[in-house]
Amino acid sequence: MSSRIPLLKLSQRCRQSLCSMLGLQPPLSALLRRSPPPPPLLFPSTSDRLCCSPFRSLASTADGVKDARRSERIGNDGNPPNSPPPPPSDSGLDYPTGEFEMEEFGWWRRLVVKLRLFFALPWVRVEKGSVLKMQLRGKISDQLTTRFSSGLSLPQICENFMKAAYDPRISGIYLHIEPLNCGWGKLDEIRRHIMNFKKSGKFIISYLPECREKEYYLACACGEFYVPPSAYVALYGLTVQSAFLGGVLEKAGVHPEVHRIGKYKSFGDQLACKGMSNEVREMLSSLLDNIYENWLETVSSSQGKRREEIEDFLNSGIFQVEKLKEEGWITNIMYDDEVMSMLKERLGQKNKKKLLMVDYSKYSRVRKSTLGLDGGREQIAIIRASGNITRTRGPLSVAGSGIMAEQLIEKIRSIRDSDRYKAVILRIDSPGGDALASDLIWREIKLLAASKPVIASMSDVAASGGYYLAMAAGTILAEKLTLTGSIGVVRGRFSLNKLYGTIDLNKEILSRGQYAELNVAEQRPLRPHESELFAKSTQYAYTQFRDKAALSRSMTVDQMEEVAQGRVWTGKEAASKGLVDAIGGFSRAVTIAKYKAKIPHDKQVKLVEVSRPSPTLPERLGGIGNSLFGLDMAVKEVLQDLTFSDGVQARSDGILLDIAGNISQDNHVLHLIKDCLSSS
Repeated sequence: MSSRIPLLKLSQRCRQSLCSMLGLQPPLSALLRRSPPPPPLLFPSTSDRLCCSPFRSLASTADGVKDARRSERIGNDGNPPNSPPPPPSDSGLDYPTGEFEMEEFGWWRRLVVKLRLFFALPWVRVEKGSVLKMQLRGKISDQLTTRFSSGLSLPQICENFMKAAYDPRISGIYLHIEPLNCGWGKLDEIRRHIMNFKKSGKFIISYLPECREKEYYLACACGEFYVPPSAYVALYGLTVQSAFLGGVLEKAGVHPEVHRIGKYKSFGDQLACKGMSNEVREMLSSLLDNIYENWLETVSSSQGKRREEIEDFLNSGIFQVEKLKEEGWITNIMYDDEVMSMLKERLGQKNKKKLLMVDYSKYSRVRKSTLGLDGGREQIAIIRASGNITRTRGPLSVAGSGIMAEQLIEKIRSIRDSDRYKAVILRIDSPGGDALASDLIWREIKLLAASKPVIASMSDVAASGGYYLAMAAGTILAEKLTLTGSIGVVRGRFSLNKLYGTIDLNKEILSRGQYAELNVAEQRPLRPHESELFAKSTQYAYTQFRDKAALSRSMTVDQMEEVAQGRVWTGKEAASKGLVDAIGGFSRAVTIAKYKAKIPHDKQVKLVEVSRPSPTLPERLGGIGNSLFGLDMAVKEVLQDLTFSDGVQARSDGILLDIAGNISQDNHVLHLIKDCLSSS
């Protein structure tokens, strides 16, 4: 009874609003009685409600070296500046940074959160003083996932960081970091959220059973991290590698006929060549230098050591865990149970049998609205384009896998026809794929950008066809180490005449038309007139790609040709070359979307995920199968991708995905064949 007294003492206007915010239904709402609505509530000043935390947006003009073209759009991802948002600029070359800081909730907001937590459903309740335990391991998708899907989702990981920062029930985060199979763009996004979470004043510690470069890069952002005595330490440096099957296929009687435009376009080289070209070697060396330098600078900054110390550390070949502790590279050597015992003592839970803990899966079901992170009235649509680009779904495709042009175009058109959305963020994580599909999607994005602001935000990779999609947007953002560019195309086929002769297989074709056998006569090499047409069609596709890129980036064709040629750049390089407008993650994309839509920087916005997947029956059954029989999703991916190319491809090179995804050497040849023969 006493718990109701404060409610009854509220004004009538507050009562009605309270019921509305709590989502209460009669008869409880009847006890609070109806009344006119209260004044508008104040929420934290944030530009992001999903993938980034609702910290107060601090806008400033973009920093960095500025040239006569687009490179003056480079931003600064360092510490939050304290300057006000920039005035509207006709040039559009100055963007807010999108950095955040925590904001204190008012008494009304705290009251609403407490009441919502009190009425929370049992399966999303969390005990006060709990530690959020998240295990980061393996592949991390840029797409939202359903509870029937396996693997981790970057948006949900980032949302958990954001919720935990404001959740009064969460005391801190215990981050288990296992071997990761994602690119550096996603790692920088997660690091950004770790740093933002630390602004809440809560602790975050990490635990590394296996310590390699990517895992250490993430763990050192926490400041406090532990390894077990038997930890596997392999901090030796970074490499890029590629295997070439040209000699193997030659002995097997298979001759790949590949036409590619761009001296750096190496997609297909693994099948057609026996080694790296000088141009590809130059490109890969540059990418590796960029990643290596960024690793040294980031780790030295996090550890408070000089860059030379970090490099000496790598070159010393350290593998002993004890030496890591002695030289201050880790906090301490402890087993997992010892870390949890330490946390129990730290949180005053000695008398409890187990440390109060909530895992990633359960905490992902806690709604942002429960914590008062609802968002405002203005809506920004989020389109996620992740995976290989194809026109239609193949017979072995899994729902939600890759970018299906038909589906994505339908979503884009629905957003264009809607007045609900003030701006759109196109989140891209794709190495490209079918050139025709890429162009069809590009057209729809271009039409969308003519009606409302569209901001392209790149994740790990947005290259070739992935960049094709981005260049239709009004503004392009990339992470420092996003792999992008690769403006080039490739087309190929297999000539199997020697193989057919070896196994005594005969194939005969009846045709009408000079080029009728172009795509079906694999039993012989291309004839001269067929080869000429093959090359011309590839050149035509490249010319279209390059010219559209030049137009979208306000360059001449000659200027674009200098940075095209199939070359892949890091996001930082792409910004200096004019291919990218600014450096930043998802939170900065949201801030710029607000700026372009003329939404005040301190006003709440609601992010609407239009790409949110709904589990299909096969996906539900697949999820059950995974649970019961331990089926590996990688098998599905290989099956659905092992199909031959039948069109011009705007796809980045498979060799580069080793840098982005750290493909295991054990499956290197399998991944290589899968990537080279993929239809996207």
